[in-house]
Amino acid sequence: MRRNGQRIGTWLCAGFAAVAVLTACQGEPEAPLEFAGPEDGTLFNADTLGEAAWEVSSDDGVPETVGFVLDAHAVDADRDAGTLRWSPDTLDDGEYHLAVQRTPVETDDEAAEPEVLHEWRFAVDATPPEIELISPDSAVVAGEPVVVAGTTEPGAAVTVADQETTADQDGGFELELTDAPEGELQIVAVDAAGNSSDDAFTLVTVPSRVEVDLVRSVHVTPHAWATPSFRERILAMVDDGIINSIALTLKDEGGRIGWNSEVELAIESGANEGVYDLEETIAFLHERGIHVAGRIVAFRDPKLGPWARDNGHLDWLVQTTDGEPYTGRYECCFTNFSHPDVIEYNLAIAEEAARAGVDDILWDYIRKPDGPRANLVLEGIPNDEPLEPAIIEFTRLADERLSKYGVRHGASLYGIAADRPTQIAQDVPGMSQYLDYVAPMIYPSHWGPGEYGVADPNRQPYDIIDATLQVWKAQVEGTDTRIVPWLEDTTYRAWDRPHQVREQIRAARDQGVEEFLMWDPGVRYTPDAYDTIPQGRDE
Repeated sequence: MRRNGQRIGTWLCAGFAAVAVLTACQGEPEAPLEFAGPEDGTLFNADTLGEAAWEVSSDDGVPETVGFVLDAHAVDADRDAGTLRWSPDTLDDGEYHLAVQRTPVETDDEAAEPEVLHEWRFAVDATPPEIELISPDSAVVAGEPVVVAGTTEPGAAVTVADQETTADQDGGFELELTDAPEGELQIVAVDAAGNSSDDAFTLVTVPSRVEVDLVRSVHVTPHAWATPSFRERILAMVDDGIINSIALTLKDEGGRIGWNSEVELAIESGANEGVYDLEETIAFLHERGIHVAGRIVAFRDPKLGPWARDNGHLDWLVQTTDGEPYTGRYECCFTNFSHPDVIEYNLAIAEEAARAGVDDILWDYIRKPDGPRANLVLEGIPNDEPLEPAIIEFTRLADERLSKYGVRHGASLYGIAADRPTQIAQDVPGMSQYLDYVAPMIYPSHWGPGEYGVADPNRQPYDIIDATLQVWKAQVEGTDTRIVPWLEDTTYRAWDRPHQVREQIRAARDQGVEEFLMWDPGVRYTPDAYDTIPQGRDE
């Protein structure tokens, strides 16, 4: 509070009717009024407003006709023998005009106006600035600079990791951290009024990253990658410019994990094979500019299944109506894709791979086992309810879990799922809400005669790929979900293998699909069948 030294001499008779003046004016003049308060034009925040006070004082006391008026409305003030004092409790944000007025004594002059003796203008901004972080929105590569950008109140001072900047006239701010530590970082914004907001965000780092616009990938098993002769053939395909990615199996159809995972259930169930070192493998591939899609076979799991059965977790398994583990045509067992522990196991493996730097997670066997729905019992899903929603929910949970790592994820889906979703519990439009891409398995050798109007799909690879992709494109229309089809380069039913591979790639391209995942369980591909990736389209 400051006293501004302004004094106004007044007379006891001021403003009185003429008769009263004749009597009262014979007295001495009253002591002058003094005004004290914050400096004119002060901007208050919530804390400083609570400490603010404005006063009118006089040695002879402040007349009852003198009071405070805020924006033309009288306010209650504390009055004692020599002082009139007003302190606001709270005020909405905005600009204010505070005046000291003398109210005229009643006279015959109805037009008499209050006399303004003193006035202040001030503003209140008690609202802390909001902070919205725009970047980084996912993991960053360790050791590389990271740009922290977002919006807040215009003109606010923003501090992150001891670096400071000022938000522009639109509230935007941006600063670069040259060596940001992994973990929680504080971001603080202080506006012109001194209001402060702080927010914490977790900066996730990955060892390295390779991004490609168009994925051209081949399937590689753990043992093939660990075998020098197989590995060199794959790397030669990259060097020749015909592929830019490998779909490295992380967890296979046998429930086996290719590296020594630290996930507790992987250790307890004996799933770890330790065929390769995951972090070293990712680093090696990334150094050569090779994108890595980590393939995880989720719910067909002959490792976790028997362990669950033997350890009293039958509810982790798809069961028969007799309460036995359902096998169908699979070895034990098919796990329950609606059970939280089964879901967590698969997501934990995927997250471990994401932390190691895998660029994509490619789910496989996220479906029900073959067989009629009536023969399958999944605890947690009533027997009369469909199974598709549980698979969709898994893709949502996976998307949520992986998003902070900047990892894309896709799903290998049955070719028939596009127009026969209930046969395999794969609802393509529903899953596409949460997947970055779908990978339909549309191998020509797997279609029967007459499918999609193609008399002999295996002998007509162009026609069957062309026809199936038309159906799949309709399923993802209106979304940003890509189609990255599984094609085949196998010996199975191959009558002219290079020709069959070329025709599949050509048919996909003619449908506007320039990406592919190529399948050969034996990991023996035919490089002569592949086109060179167009320059400028792979990175």
